[in-house]
Amino acid sequence: MQFFNKVLLWISWLSLDVVSGAMAGMLFFSKLLHVSIELPAYILLGMAVWSIYNLDHILDAQENGVFSSRRFFHQKAKKVLIVAVLSLGFIGLIGGFWWFGWGSVLKSVFALGLIILFARMVIWKFGMGWMKEVSIAFFYVLGISFLPLMTADALDRTLWFWAFFTLYLLLAIYNLFILSFLDVEEDQQAGFFSAARSFGADRLEKIIYAISAVLLGGNFLTLVFAPSFFKIFGVFLLAMTLIHWLTFRKSLWTLEEKRLSMEWAFSLPLLLLILL
Repeated sequence: MQFFNKVLLWISWLSLDVVSGAMAGMLFFSKLLHVSIELPAYILLGMAVWSIYNLDHILDAQENGVFSSRRFFHQKAKKVLIVAVLSLGFIGLIGGFWWFGWGSVLKSVFALGLIILFARMVIWKFGMGWMKEVSIAFFYVLGISFLPLMTADALDRTLWFWAFFTLYLLLAIYNLFILSFLDVEEDQQAGFFSAARSFGADRLEKIIYAISAVLLGGNFLTLVFAPSFFKIFGVFLLAMTLIHWLTFRKSLWTLEEKRLSMEWAFSLPLLLLILL
């Protein structure tokens, strides 16, 4: 059991659970939009997500202050992880050119990457802490839905799609606000830029409760009013929301246990492979 827990921690520290969740998210949106995304696109997405998240963790781990086990891991393994990030980044570029060619898809991906980089710099320089989490959530959901959106028929980009896109975005914000709340002491001691520092712990907790109510209410409405095809997507979003809510309320769980539970919740849409 101890070995299994250690493996789960390593998976979490290396953001492999986030990669799984991102690939599951692209599957969610591809099924929602009736498009078929081939395996290489999922692999390229996973490589990009892994590189971005680990690079971000490496940069965080260079700050002075008190480190969690996650940040301590990235501090100790910095050299190996930098080589891995650069290697995967290079392989990803070659793979992108090989698979997509220099066409509209790859050009749009590069444009999106530049927008993300510019937004991150502006928010870091002039923004408030909560803007970091909101922008990360927005670009995460946009990134996993980007290829399905580009390849979908215009008739499938219905209001119901945008309703689910909005709920998924709100769930991503919910996830990051909860993590910021759980990390509040460490972030304050290390001077990290975050929603918890921007709002304060008490106000952020109230915001988390408010988002919980909106998400649960919104997901319930999709189950009642959405056409039959869309109801299964409402079920998945409701399940992911409930996992977050119950995890947040588990007072006896450690921070790592809560993080593991919430990050793996985003992998639930992988079940669509056998359901649809």
